[in-house]
Amino acid sequence: MSLIDRSPAVILLGPRQSGKTTLALAIARKRKAAYFDLESNRDRARLTDVEDALSRLSDRLVVLDEVQRMPELFQPLRGLIDRGRRYGRRAGQFLLLGSASLDLLRQSGETLAGRIAIIELAPLDVLEVGAKHIDQLWLRGGFPDSFLAPDDNDSLRWRRDFIRTYLERDVPQFGPRIPAEALSRFWTMLAHRQGALLNAAEMARNLDVDSKTVARYLDLLVDLLLVRRLPPLHRNVGKRLIKSPKVYIRDSGLAHALLEIGTENALLAHPIVGASWEGFAIETLIGAAPDGTRASFYRTAVGAEVDLVLELPGGQVWAIEVKRGVAPRVEKGFHIARQDLAPTASYVVYAGNEAFSLGDGIQATSIPALARKLATLK
Repeated sequence: MSLIDRSPAVILLGPRQSGKTTLALAIARKRKAAYFDLESNRDRARLTDVEDALSRLSDRLVVLDEVQRMPELFQPLRGLIDRGRRYGRRAGQFLLLGSASLDLLRQSGETLAGRIAIIELAPLDVLEVGAKHIDQLWLRGGFPDSFLAPDDNDSLRWRRDFIRTYLERDVPQFGPRIPAEALSRFWTMLAHRQGALLNAAEMARNLDVDSKTVARYLDLLVDLLLVRRLPPLHRNVGKRLIKSPKVYIRDSGLAHALLEIGTENALLAHPIVGASWEGFAIETLIGAAPDGTRASFYRTAVGAEVDLVLELPGGQVWAIEVKRGVAPRVEKGFHIARQDLAPTASYVVYAGNEAFSLGDGIQATSIPALARKLATLK
């Protein structure tokens, strides 16, 4: 967390139980920081007079956990940060943790512009757990308590409890009341359609709601960092391009829990297996890519397609196709899409471990290997 030493305030964003609180507590212990859990009535009471309470801690790092519970903190934080700067303390004043993104980004951006750095802390990924654990990570997902559970049954039970408590306890904090049962049905529907193009009208009919309600449900899950809305790449190639985004449940373990998939054998026999592997690969690679990378997919109306297009900060464009099998083949649509995009590099990510050429400048590689390659670009 060297970024703490370069910015007055840092905000870590991530879904609840993603590990950000554990990381923040470790930082707090190491730096002898002051820690406030804003879900605790006691700690909230300690901040009744925010400026007085925090100004007494001006010589320490202050950790504010679940800061979305007290958005009114941002205004006094600005004054405290500026005061610290005047006395020569230009970095390492505050570490903020939040479970939702859009509102916090808007509030912090408006109030703390130029004073804050933002980091999205995802659950565990393959670069952290190691390539030999990739199948367990794919099945259970990256939430630490799920991944590290003693067995698959305990892992699935944890994820079921997470989903239930999120719907019943946490979601009501983030906006207008949404019936937990309706949102659960919507979330499960997304799991069944992992990686599919968004068809809000069809989903609205199946849920017996209108399209605006579907959009509201989706916006909420995206805001909570639980769902990724992958946009289509728009480029003037003289062809009719698909305009709808693709939608993925970001943590593969949660997708499997919503579908009641508890073991690797059950997953491999399930119709969702290919789409689940695709979503797992895409989330891993986006997470490993350097800051400033733009991620999208490419598809024309006649079937030319690239599962993931990464536009890297240095100007490189990577075209990535995802295959679950161990003997990957390149389909005609990928070749046509490459002619349209003229990418800098082309990869087919598959379930094996060896790297080899598929001809025409296309490399077959594994998820961990390509993730490591992206991570070296940071």
